[in-house]
Parts: sequence; C-alpha cells; structure tokens
Amino acid sequence: MRVLVLTILITNLLATGPLIAADPTRLRIATYNIAMGFDNAGDMAAALESGKHPRLKQVAEILQRVRPDIVLLNEFDFDPETDAAGLLNGNYLAAAQNGQEPIRYGWHFRAPVNTGVDSGMDLDRDGLVGQPGDAWGYGSFPGQYGMLVLSRYPVLKDKSRTFQKFRRASLPGARHPDNGAFYPSEVWARLRLSSKSHWDVVIDAGTEIHLLAHHPTPPVFDGPENRNGLRNFDEIRFWKIYYHAGNARYPDNESYIVDDQERPGGISWDANFVIAGDFNADPFDGDSVHGAITQLLKADWIDRSCEPASKGGQEASLEQGGVNDMHHGHPGLDTSDFNDEFTGNLRLDYLLPSANMKVTGCGVFWPAKGEPGHDLVGASDHRLVWMDIEL
Repeated sequence: MRVLVLTILITNLLATGPLIAADPTRLRIATYNIAMGFDNAGDMAAALESGKHPRLKQVAEILQRVRPDIVLLNEFDFDPETDAAGLLNGNYLAAAQNGQEPIRYGWHFRAPVNTGVDSGMDLDRDGLVGQPGDAWGYGSFPGQYGMLVLSRYPVLKDKSRTFQKFRRASLPGARHPDNGAFYPSEVWARLRLSSKSHWDVVIDAGTEIHLLAHHPTPPVFDGPENRNGLRNFDEIRFWKIYYHAGNARYPDNESYIVDDQERPGGISWDANFVIAGDFNADPFDGDSVHGAITQLLKADWIDRSCEPASKGGQEASLEQGGVNDMHHGHPGLDTSDFNDEFTGNLRLDYLLPSANMKVTGCGVFWPAKGEPGHDLVGASDHRLVWMDIEL
C-alpha cells in the first residue's frame, strides 16, 4: 500500500516558499514537461504565433508564478524554421496571465532531437519501415516531443554539448533487449541511445552551471523484450557514465563519450551541474526497469538533501484512489497524473544537483484545492518541479 504518513522532511518541503524568487544570491532552476507534442509539424509554430493557445497561456502563467531563472521544457516541438523562444517570450511570457507579473528569458538553448527522424530500418520489428516506431526516437515528424531551455542568464553555446547521435552500443554495459535477439547486430551497431537527445547546456550565472537535460523514452509501448524499458534505463545511465568519464577514478570511461561535435570526454568531476527532465522512471512504482532512477538517486555525487514535494500531489492521490492506493512511493513526491485505473500518479520529473552545490529549497507546483494556481494543474499531465541553489 502507498505510505500516507508524512515524514518531517516532507512536511518541511511542503511548506517551502514563497514561489517568487527575488534573491540575487539564489538561482531557481525548474523542469516541466508541458506535454505539448502536437500531432503535425507546424502546429506548435501556429500556436506560438497566435498568442491565444489556452494551454500555452496556462504554461506561461505557471512560469510567471514560479519564476525560475532557468527552465527546461520537455515535449516542446523543435522546429528549426521557427523562433520558438522568441514567440513564447513575446506572445505569452511578456503578457500578464491572469494578473501575474510578466517574465522574459534573454537566452535559450535548442537543438535537433531524434524523435521522428527516420532510421531507414524496421526498428519496432512490425514488418514496415518509415513508421513512427522506426524513427531513432518515436515520433511522427522530426522534432516532435522536443526540448527547449530558457534562461535569464547567458547560455554559453560554444561550451555546450549535445549527444543526439551518440550510439547505444558505445555505452558501456548497454542492455540488449531479449538478450541480444531482438535487434540484429547491424541494427544494434547503429542505434542511437537518446530517444530525444542528451544536452549539457552551460550557463553563466556568475559561476558556470551545467544543465544536463534529457527526456528518456517511456518504459512502455513495447513487448516482452522490454526494449523501451531497457532503453529508458540506459538513457538515465548515460549521466552516470558522463560523470565518471570526467573523474580520474574512472579513466577508461573517457574514450566512450563523444559528443555530436566529436569532442571526447565527460563532465569535470568538480563541475556544478543539475540533471533535469522527465525521466519516465519512478523509484517505487510504474513500469520502469528496477533500479533505473536509483542509479542516480543513490549516487554519492548527487545532493539528496531536498526532495521536491507538494500538498496537491498527496491530495490528488487520496481523492483519485484506484491504482494509487497500491503504490509504495510517497504521493507528496508525485510529479505526474495519469489514468488511475492502470498507471496512477508517479514521480517522474527530477532535478538532481551535484553534491558540491548548496540547495536551499525545492518543490513541485501542484497546488491543493483552495491554493493559488490550483486551476492550472490541468495544463499538463506533468507538474513543474523547481529547486533553489545558493550562488
């Protein structure tokens, strides 16, 4: 059964606030899967240009309420022909949503992703090619379910790195579906690890901060070979290898990691970083491979002093019931709200800071009934997660 007793730690986190960050010595980072993957290429651009899309207006209001200095948006379609950040800034964030103070981000980072990029092979083994399941990452068109980073501090693009084309076979210990029988060797050799991409976005906030952004595939929508579950595990594991590749204790790992610009090596062991995104992995419940997220949650180089929580998540779990009643994870830590008959609410979205940074607060934007912003929780099936770090 799901544990319903609040610990002292979670009680303190539920009281964390206020949500408006004004302290110049504090950096607020957020991650938010806005679930805005449109069905057709160009639909996102049209929604951004209109300034009137209802859910984008809700997303903008949430950002205006929480006011992160840096935010990763998952499931934000990538369109190289559209100034997405400019349109989001100008048509939504610069407009006061329901009386909230406008906010503007002067810098951003975006790059191509694997979703919808055809592999030319029958990756899902259904006898057809050129289908969404045959793309390097599941998608109907290139850029669907993409990512966008917004920042109020300069993004150092020359120092930033992407790993869109990094091959899964290059990851030490990559897990083969069906013990290697599902993918022929020539397919396995070409498979890309990232269902979207892995980014190391370097931001100058007075000190350099590395936002390690990703969005692993959901560990479902496959068969008994569990190809998506194992890929999810490996996508999360990439960051462990990336950290080890920059650490002298693991000298052999450096040669495995090569970015899209053909630069080798991992992140420096003493770098300030936050791993961010929708990981699609709950430590206790759901369908992810056992241990997928704990690869990072239990790492000694990750700060675990603050677990983002909310009153709204606990309230929703109790009211919705269903499979939630059988979950083992604490409902106050949930960050997503799914079908209560089959999946229930899960903790999928994380901000995992390096152990050398000082975390001063964190939370999940999931207001309970009667709290300001409760009417916004339907903007996405995920909730924004935020964390404050002392500069």
